[in-house]
Amino acid sequence: MMKKQVIVIHGGDTFSTYEEFILFLKDFKIDLNRFRGKDWKSTLQDALGVEYDVLCPQMPNKQNAKYSEWKLWFDKIIPLLNDNIILVGHSVGGIFLVKYLAEENISKKINATFLIATPYDMDGNRKIFEFVLPESLELFEKQGGKIFIYQSKDDPIVFRSEAEKYQRALPNATVILFGDRGHFTQEELPELIAEIKRI
Repeated sequence: MMKKQVIVIHGGDTFSTYEEFILFLKDFKIDLNRFRGKDWKSTLQDALGVEYDVLCPQMPNKQNAKYSEWKLWFDKIIPLLNDNIILVGHSVGGIFLVKYLAEENISKKINATFLIATPYDMDGNRKIFEFVLPESLELFEKQGGKIFIYQSKDDPIVFRSEAEKYQRALPNATVILFGDRGHFTQEELPELIAEIKRI
């Protein structure tokens, strides 16, 4: 029996200029816990079990993410995947999946797309630069399978209003609001596990 593939696209940071990126690196406060790799993305394979094949491709330069670079990389990954895949995007990884699937016709069938703490930017105000979404998300809705939007009311990075914008743009999506998950950096996300297993 073929394993069910789950593709997880991580988040990242974006900057309009190289100088802004260098300033960010100079001012960034290092927390060693960030280097331990213990979050729900790293535990997803164990939580889902042997029926699933969880793939977490490292997208190019997540510290200064560029859509054009991520697209080139993902273009190479898509042909290697099975049909009936499940996509999971966290933060910038989520807006990358929305933009990619709204602008590109892909040859693979997608069962579901999970957008977790995903910023929404259609006018450049969010300052995600190359990740600005197209005017229509119709192709994303057509290709993305069942769409889930996870948002926490206390997220200090991506605000609840952004999930509400997705809800208006994607009326058939399921929006799940949490009260205390912040930017979803915790070690486990049992609600995601349960939903993936129901698909």
